[in-house]
Amino acid sequence: MASLTRASVSSHLAARDTVRLQQIFRTLNHQSCPTRYNFHMHSIVSDGQLHPHEIVSQVLEIGLSGFAITDHHSALGYHVAQRRLEEKRQQNPQRALPQLWTGVEINAELLGTEVHILGYGFDSEHPAIQRYLQGEKVTGNHFTARYTIDAIHTAGGLAVLAHPCRYRKSAEELIPAAAALGIDGAEAFYAYRKAQPWTPSKVQTELVCRLNRKHSLFGTCGTDTHGRDLTNRV
Repeated sequence: MASLTRASVSSHLAARDTVRLQQIFRTLNHQSCPTRYNFHMHSIVSDGQLHPHEIVSQVLEIGLSGFAITDHHSALGYHVAQRRLEEKRQQNPQRALPQLWTGVEINAELLGTEVHILGYGFDSEHPAIQRYLQGEKVTGNHFTARYTIDAIHTAGGLAVLAHPCRYRKSAEELIPAAAALGIDGAEAFYAYRKAQPWTPSKVQTELVCRLNRKHSLFGTCGTDTHGRDLTNRV
């Protein structure tokens, strides 16, 4: 039991290792997702179809090196998946397992537009992030991107603008505004069309990568899976 407790503590600390996460973000390219890394997916905890245990199974089958479950306004999927990984580690201590980071997707207002902000590597027990992990959108000042980004940072995490080319306002408007608020990155490698196989959309990817370079932001990748296959969006 003691060893399991130590393993659990170690796993949760690793899930908040933003130094390593930033190093990985710097290496991502159009081939990184969905077979090496995937930092955007949903489970049945929010609006996905996969149980967190099923996500772990697929992650192992695919052979991912790292991933994050980014359910809307909840970190429960992360906790369930982390326990499953700990069980796998206990069953076979010699097996190399993927790194799971804490993750969440939060609705927020930016430039009068509702956007989604991804949080990674935060302490899910920190008081600053709790209001954003209750399963629904917040209201008032806390709904603004400024408050959302600050909360993620206060909880020790990194904040990323999700799919910046999917909103009423353009990425050219939103990314500089988010950067001015201290956001860490914008999701660069993303499929805006339901391509088979999953492929980042070329025009949007080039645009977001250019804007990220201009504003010194990380570019992340993820399939935004809501269905039963982590290698596709639905």
